[in-house]
Amino acid sequence: MSLATAELPTDPDELRAFALACQSELKTAVLSVQVKALEIEKLKFEIARLRRMQFGRSSERITRQIEQLELRLEELETGESEAAIAADAAAPAPPLREKPKPKRQPLPDHLPRLALIHEPPDNGACTCPDCGKAMAKLGEDVTEVLDYVPGHFQVIQHIRPKYACTACDAITQAPAPAMPTPRGRATPALLAHVLVSKFLDHLPLYRQSEIYARAGVDLDRSTLADWVGQAAWLLDPLVAAIRRHVFAGEKIHGDDTPVPVLAPGLGRTATGRLWVYVRDDRLFAGPAAPAAAYFFSPDRKAEHPAAHMADFTGFLQADGYAGFNALYDPGRTKPGRIVEVACWAHCRRKFYDVWAATKSAVAKEALDRIGAIYAIEDTARFAPADERVAHRRATAPLLDGFFDWADTAVTKLSGKLELAQAFRYTIARRQALTRFVTDGRLEADNNTAENAMRVIAMRVSLYPPSLSVWEHWKRVRVSNATRATISGDRHFDRLRRQVIGADLVRRSGNNLLGGKDAGFNKAAYRMVCDA
Repeated sequence: MSLATAELPTDPDELRAFALACQSELKTAVLSVQVKALEIEKLKFEIARLRRMQFGRSSERITRQIEQLELRLEELETGESEAAIAADAAAPAPPLREKPKPKRQPLPDHLPRLALIHEPPDNGACTCPDCGKAMAKLGEDVTEVLDYVPGHFQVIQHIRPKYACTACDAITQAPAPAMPTPRGRATPALLAHVLVSKFLDHLPLYRQSEIYARAGVDLDRSTLADWVGQAAWLLDPLVAAIRRHVFAGEKIHGDDTPVPVLAPGLGRTATGRLWVYVRDDRLFAGPAAPAAAYFFSPDRKAEHPAAHMADFTGFLQADGYAGFNALYDPGRTKPGRIVEVACWAHCRRKFYDVWAATKSAVAKEALDRIGAIYAIEDTARFAPADERVAHRRATAPLLDGFFDWADTAVTKLSGKLELAQAFRYTIARRQALTRFVTDGRLEADNNTAENAMRVIAMRVSLYPPSLSVWEHWKRVRVSNATRATISGDRHFDRLRRQVIGADLVRRSGNNLLGGKDAGFNKAAYRMVCDA
């Protein structure tokens, strides 16, 4: 907690120590702002220098270097804007560094205008609210904001006529319409377009600026970065509400995947981690709305899922990631125990990989036995929990038969074989793999979470995202997660069509980039195949 919001101590010695701590915190904050400001200026200078060198034999390499610096500059400006609006909302005070604002230019004359007239409430345009006499028009205030509809820009004119009473001094006028950003001129539709283009279509802000300029609309990258930072801050309450809803469920699905992150100065991308937790009670005819919550972390340490699920208790359906093991500890009492539910799709995938490579008869028999389990699951899908348990009575003997056969088959195999490893992986999770039989709320696999990860798979990755892109992506994407990943009507979803051909069972691993980084304008086909 910041000292700025802490209560003042009453003891003189404690108050003196508190003042020194406040001074230290302020000095650290000022230094941090100065460092970021210097880095922004340095990046601007470097970009300008490279632009002067852009023509010649090394122009392609320099252009690529400029693009990387533009992305880093975009990240810093977006983070600065988000931090500034959050600080203003918490405690309005003079900023530590006055950010120079570009001079606001009038909106282009060639754009079509849509006039919206806001009349005073309660018939204030005709009748004086004080004396009841007639009103006369005194003038009007016009506020122009930039809007975007699919395919073109337009200007919305908010016209607020001002009326004066003919008998007294009363004046009436409608209040100014609320805008999503302070003193901003972007409508919610335009903000949504910028966010979708950046986070879902992987289009950097400097490229968006160039595209808009061809339409005759001058939107500087720094302006777009301000909008993105402010919009990300605005979405925070929605993200928090979705996360509370997800972790309030009795059962959730969890998964993670590696994602590339820009690492300036290293000449390559680093690997971060994107986590998803999905609540979808429709699978057992539950009344709660489906939702997905996303998190980003720079690595895959177990501390991250522990922090995500600090307040969750119930069933977690996930793969065999060892970082979850501490959460399954029966001694976990705050807030309660998390019960492991394993994934048959992961087990089947291991046997399938062996069969695809060797045509092993033993692997084929394992696939056939698992297939019989899924045949029963197809009849129980979307049924109420008690009906699902009734359907699954036929599954119990199949599971017992599978594990009895697996215990015998694995003893006849060399321990170094991939097939033996597949058997050991499955046998070690027997209890977690069979819990779904007696509890109709549970699933046989974790495909619900894996499908929620597919929304970030793109055929072409225009640029490896920076750390802030993934931090903001979780906020922007989470509000749309239920439409794209777990809604019933997805026939016209573009992202779904891109990955519909990928066979989840044949997937080599939960790695959207297949172990390779996607660079500028590089087709990441492995990303789609592994999604």
